[in-house]
Amino acid sequence: MKKLIRVTTADISLDRLISGQLRFLNQYYEVVGVASDTGVLQHVADREGIRVVNVPMHREISLWNDVKSLCALYRLFRIERPHIVHANTPKGSLLSMVAAWAARVPNRIYLVTGLRYQGATGIMQKLLKTMERVACRFATVVVPEGQGVKKILIDDHICKNPSEVLHLGNINGIDTSYFFIESVGKSKNEIRQGLGLREDEFVFIFIGRIVRDKGMRELVSAMKRMNDKNVKLLLVGRFETELDPLDEEDDRFLHESDRVVFAGWQSDVRPYLKAADALVFPTYREGFPNVPIQAGAMSLPSIVTDINGCNEIIEDAVNGLIVPPRDAEALYAAMARMVDDKELYDKMSNCSRGIVQSRFEQKDVWNALLNMYRMLD
Repeated sequence: MKKLIRVTTADISLDRLISGQLRFLNQYYEVVGVASDTGVLQHVADREGIRVVNVPMHREISLWNDVKSLCALYRLFRIERPHIVHANTPKGSLLSMVAAWAARVPNRIYLVTGLRYQGATGIMQKLLKTMERVACRFATVVVPEGQGVKKILIDDHICKNPSEVLHLGNINGIDTSYFFIESVGKSKNEIRQGLGLREDEFVFIFIGRIVRDKGMRELVSAMKRMNDKNVKLLLVGRFETELDPLDEEDDRFLHESDRVVFAGWQSDVRPYLKAADALVFPTYREGFPNVPIQAGAMSLPSIVTDINGCNEIIEDAVNGLIVPPRDAEALYAAMARMVDDKELYDKMSNCSRGIVQSRFEQKDVWNALLNMYRMLD
């Protein structure tokens, strides 16, 4: 059986981004998971039934540590002699593509899930762009996660000839039998009562890191204007005060307003999606986000920004609404429309789950990946 090594910078990405995928692939290849162990690497090994190797890697640029990681990956690849090294997440991909090239691994796949340089400026942006170009240069196959990512790779001269997007995009698809309203035991009203939400309130939910880059400034602005509507905002995620802090006034509103319910980070978001009426996701940049897919599978329409991934999941006025990024006025108008136009809301809600099932079913994404591997054999 040929050997496949899957690399991410940290074990948390192996754990969350491709859950179940490694177990599926292990039926056809000897799969080895490689990442920096932050405490869940053995959990991944046990759940997926694979062997794992801890290679310390740092997400941020750290020249001396990066050289050590590169050498460790090179030694590992020389010992393991894999048929394929497949990496995603920026730092892990850069280091493993270079190391696999040096170790003469015949098939080196870089799955581009997001482009960090888009959120940077100046010298840092140039450096991050160079890192992306190097990763692509040493890969034999560059797979963009979505059509938007593919276009940027070409337009920004990161990669001249990226491969086609696998299936219809997204790194792992979604198990729609798991993300299903009926899979949650409690009723919508029971969950709402536990959260202090009333039955007659229209509840928008946001899931993700609660940082400026996710559009919190615009979301706060829109919520402040909802005084005349029976609306609540359910926040599921973590505040990250060090990496991308909110403005003081926005932070205060989200912590103190009686129109905001903060649920914190949750490993299982299904009950919170069931309690909500619609997802609001005004992020500035994404690769191909999971949250709107998860919401759609739970029959929620979404308000998303017109950016990569989001505009490949949501069709305007079909399964949600699309607004320009960084536009508080447009976001408010979309949220108000979602609340006021009951006919449109019902139409979008009824379409949401079917669209996810037809485009992002997990088994279809996995089989597309397996077919790509087999073409390399």
